[in-house]
Amino acid sequence: MKKEWMEKHADGSYTVRTCGWSPPGDHPVGCGMKLHVKDGKLVKVEGDPEHPISQGRLCVRCLTLPEFVHHPDRIIYPMKRAPEDRGKDKWVKITWDEAWDIIVEKVNGFKKNHGAESIIVFGGTGREACLYYYPLGFSSLQTPNVCYPLSGWSCYGPRCAITDYILGAGYPEIDFAGHYPDRYDHPGYKVPEYLVLWGKMPLWSNPDGFYGHSIVDMMKRGTKIISIDPRLNWLSSRAAYWMQLRPGTDTALALAFLNVIINEDLYDHKFVEDWCYGFDQLKERVQQYPPEKVAEITGIPAEKIIECARVMATAKPTAIQWGLAVDENPNGVQLGHAILSLSAITGNLDVPGGITLGPPAALLGKWRVETRSQISEELWEKRIGAQEWPALSTALATTHPDETLDTLESGKPYRLRMGWFNSSNFITPTNSAAPQRWYEALKTLEFNVVQDCFMTPTAMAFGDVFLPLPTFAEHDGVVLTHFGRNAIFAGAMNKAFSVGECKSDIEVCMELGKRLNPENWPWESVEDFFSDQLKPELGIDFNGLREAGVFQPGYDYRKHETGKLRFDGEPGFNTVTGRVELYSTLFEEWGEDPLPYYKEPPYSPVSTPDLAKEYPLVLTTGARKVTSFHSEHRQIKSLRAIDPDPVMEIHPETAKNLGIKDGDWAYLENQFGKCKAKAQYMPAIKPNVVHCTHGWWFPEEKAEEPSLYGVWKSNINTLIPHKHIGKLGFGAPFKAIICKVYKAED
Repeated sequence: MKKEWMEKHADGSYTVRTCGWSPPGDHPVGCGMKLHVKDGKLVKVEGDPEHPISQGRLCVRCLTLPEFVHHPDRIIYPMKRAPEDRGKDKWVKITWDEAWDIIVEKVNGFKKNHGAESIIVFGGTGREACLYYYPLGFSSLQTPNVCYPLSGWSCYGPRCAITDYILGAGYPEIDFAGHYPDRYDHPGYKVPEYLVLWGKMPLWSNPDGFYGHSIVDMMKRGTKIISIDPRLNWLSSRAAYWMQLRPGTDTALALAFLNVIINEDLYDHKFVEDWCYGFDQLKERVQQYPPEKVAEITGIPAEKIIECARVMATAKPTAIQWGLAVDENPNGVQLGHAILSLSAITGNLDVPGGITLGPPAALLGKWRVETRSQISEELWEKRIGAQEWPALSTALATTHPDETLDTLESGKPYRLRMGWFNSSNFITPTNSAAPQRWYEALKTLEFNVVQDCFMTPTAMAFGDVFLPLPTFAEHDGVVLTHFGRNAIFAGAMNKAFSVGECKSDIEVCMELGKRLNPENWPWESVEDFFSDQLKPELGIDFNGLREAGVFQPGYDYRKHETGKLRFDGEPGFNTVTGRVELYSTLFEEWGEDPLPYYKEPPYSPVSTPDLAKEYPLVLTTGARKVTSFHSEHRQIKSLRAIDPDPVMEIHPETAKNLGIKDGDWAYLENQFGKCKAKAQYMPAIKPNVVHCTHGWWFPEEKAEEPSLYGVWKSNINTLIPHKHIGKLGFGAPFKAIICKVYKAED
């Protein structure tokens, strides 16, 4: 990229080069763009062709950024309201000093009278806040209770934990040559022969540091796709193999692949002998999952399972990219274990064009968790759910989300009294299961702070003080792929203009921290903080990153051979055995089966056949739309025009039998709840499966309770039960639950 990050023009306007993150929401992909500013307003956004990853390409959310930043409903000043006015639109504007005075007095009061553990921070998903709501809790507020309120922590967390326990590494990502300025032309790189997309549509989701359109680049160079997904999407329609399985049966399919590869002697003998632990036990286990048996479970023909397994084993390299099919599944730990085992025994770990591995945490991702050392061990032991769920609490420095709801409802082991909602609108169908239970339970909190860009259902329901967030275009920052768990590159977010009096996540952490615990926040400025983070590992300060635009550190393959995966510098993997644990010693220690196994979803035509008579359809939820990031962007007219309504995909014959026409509003209902969506005929979906979009609320509807912007009308998560999780505490049935569908006569 060019060194000039700002270019001034003769008419007084100027252009700023930057890398995007959020808000508005997105994963830390760091797309390169040019922001054109005139008279203090953002007038145009275009892609930066010099960005080595995005190369000038942007999604529609970036292109409509001017609508977002200058929207008339955006909150751009701090606000407060009286506790008795919660749920009412009676906010009044205040200064930041007033906001800090209110917050500091409340925090100190709760700490003195009830202990710091009475305070809890709720963090959202994907936004830049993912780096900062941990230190907000641990370092600024000094509470042990930081919560990501998704049942079973069912997004990204399970995959990170499983990888840590099985490989002793950070996030495994397909090698898309993102580490190199010359990308696919780098002499050490090899384009994958096959790419397995397991429960993932990266073109739409651009997940956590992977730029989705890189897949199209690789396809142009010969990469073939294996799509494992109940839904037809752009990539599965172009796949060499589309494995359209019954939702929730992924683990059985993975075990059948292992069965074929091991029994047909297609595995990498040298890698298995040198670097794997428990192969013989795994070989014995997968005998329980022959393709013929798994065909009956998944609905995929046995011969197709066999053929696909052979391709995955013999094509070199083959990379697997896993998605929420792993996380949002009570059987997901076993699925993740099986997927990593597949990559290992086929010799595709940490090789060119295979799967890249980073450290468990680095840079800002490491710092955010290490701030927990700034609270005492005695206080840390009070973290909600840590003792009951050690597999989750060991890998993730948070509370257990399901235990957190139980604590809010019961007041045990102690009562939570103050909440901080950081980029989290979680009573909408974004992450919380049983959102109506959360809604009632959160009313017990005595004081709440909300950070966001717009008034949301969550903010309207619970907030006492509202702190406005800037977009990435309005503050300096660093975008770090995979939150430091596999830092493919670091990108500079360069402030281009300001709207109102918004403060970024790191600014809020520092300003609050200096008032409460100044010894934890020694930096004089945001630039000083970022420079301190970057220098030790990248050798540049923030200004150096700003000038570079994007810093690509390069990559070392086969780190297990050279001691670069272990803290002691010895060859191997950073696990108990020093090898890839096909047989997990940690799972065994925690009372779980050390080998992967298949378990039916808790509610399915197989596990609950009598209940399935009333609820005959299998419901899967949450597939992405390019026009929104979870519950964001609903008030942006250009985006809403593209996707105006929540949609339920249903097979035409199934719909016709129910008297539902294409475009009709219909209800989805089960024993837990119901919601409304617009029917969309999808001939490629299985007749007994439906899919519903998530994240819906309606900014155009009444703000005040009980409406809360129509949050309950199309809330698909009301159909998802609380605490239906795996034995280690991970996973929930967001992707596989049963329901019935009927036409909405209202």
